[in-house]
Amino acid sequence: MTTGSFEGDAAQNEELLEAGREGHPLVPYKALWSVLLLGWVVSYADRTLTGPVIAWMIQNKAGFIGDAANPATLGGLVGSMFFLGYMLTQYPGGRLGDRFGHREMIIVSLLAACVMTIVSGLVAGLVAFVAARVLTGLGEGVFYSNDRTLIINHTPVSKRTLGLGVVIAGLSVGLTVGIIFTPILINWGTSLGMGGGAWRMPFFVFAAFTFVVIVIAFAFFRAKLGGAMRLAPPFLRLLLFSAPTFVVIVGLFLLAETLRWPEWLTASGATLIALIYILVIVRGVQRSGRGPALLNRNIWLVYIAYIAILWNLWFFSFWSVQIVREAAESSLVAAALTAAFNAGAGILGFPAGGWLADWAVRTGRGRKPLALICTAVYSVLVLIFGWSISGGEPPSLALLGLLLFTSGVFFNALQPIVQGMTGDMVPASERGSAFGMLNLISEIGAVLSPVVSGILRDATGSWAPGVYVAAGIMIVSFFLYLPVKEAPAHHEDPIPA
Repeated sequence: MTTGSFEGDAAQNEELLEAGREGHPLVPYKALWSVLLLGWVVSYADRTLTGPVIAWMIQNKAGFIGDAANPATLGGLVGSMFFLGYMLTQYPGGRLGDRFGHREMIIVSLLAACVMTIVSGLVAGLVAFVAARVLTGLGEGVFYSNDRTLIINHTPVSKRTLGLGVVIAGLSVGLTVGIIFTPILINWGTSLGMGGGAWRMPFFVFAAFTFVVIVIAFAFFRAKLGGAMRLAPPFLRLLLFSAPTFVVIVGLFLLAETLRWPEWLTASGATLIALIYILVIVRGVQRSGRGPALLNRNIWLVYIAYIAILWNLWFFSFWSVQIVREAAESSLVAAALTAAFNAGAGILGFPAGGWLADWAVRTGRGRKPLALICTAVYSVLVLIFGWSISGGEPPSLALLGLLLFTSGVFFNALQPIVQGMTGDMVPASERGSAFGMLNLISEIGAVLSPVVSGILRDATGSWAPGVYVAAGIMIVSFFLYLPVKEAPAHHEDPIPA
């Protein structure tokens, strides 16, 4: 055995001892990071492919979007319905994780993503497709809060934010895979003779990869993180909650299709559903006596400011391919490769933000200054991007790719920084609920962003107004972060496996 291997073993043992001193079970946390990262990759690929599929339908006037009078608006509404479902299981998913186990909820979420992605590729018709995507969102919505909690609970304090950043880099990988490979897989489907149904191919391929990750995650959790799992109780509870929620969301869309009212009215109805749901959850938390931990003024500022992150994330993730294609007058594949620079930037930005945040905590500087810097720089770069696509001459793909990448680095670095701040603001036993509440409230941005941006595009003939709106919302978040008071990192958090 080499000296280097002895040194590596010693370093690993020291990390495990540090975790033990801090009250955590001795878990191979880097392996846990890897498994959760794979979960992010497949779950984000499964949801991201909708945008490029709709862009293909618009370009080829195919499927249930291509012949619509306002295709961008309708396509954005499809995305918004998914995110409404995704949003409404954020808080219940965290609570179920706190009660039944966070690893159990991860497996349930991935199973739902796998099955419903297959169903999405099998259905015929707009309403059936929306129903399948809503169910996908309801299942995938429980992943975030449980993933964030597992990382914090089983990672040494000195590496927590780095872990949050490394793992969520899988989001960027999934976005990149979804954006680049969806057009390629559609072309493959066309070459196989699928014709106007070639859009179905990416759903089948991505679902297969999701199943492989489920097997890996299930085996790891059983062997390294607590033994056997009981999936039926949390699944049934999630199903009990999701069923009426599904009926309300799909009922809204079906009513809109039947009465043929404007898409903006459907979007308004979705927003109303979301707000009512948030009020019900907030009232329940207050009545339970957990309001001081989960609903104090300090953490409310973070919840609301994070709306800007979800707005921008899903504006660019959903529409970037179409924006680049129209602005640069390029092919769909070239646009996808260029748009992937924005998604791929997270592979650098997420871990960099996590590492910098941990360094800031160790040196006593705190994470908030970094959050403010990232927010400000990103806002400026997005404004420049909006200006670049608003002129008469088509911008070069190189310029658009450069702006998407540089803005993406700062944008993705911001997310683990704010997530680390959030995790330290609440007791360890409430982290699943806190992250669920964070994503519940901030997902308003994801619900509204695709459809509002589509409405602006159809109304003005340009994507620039949507870009400026995204930048403006991010600027508002800068001023919401300013009065936030950081909490010190917790060093004693005994958490069961």
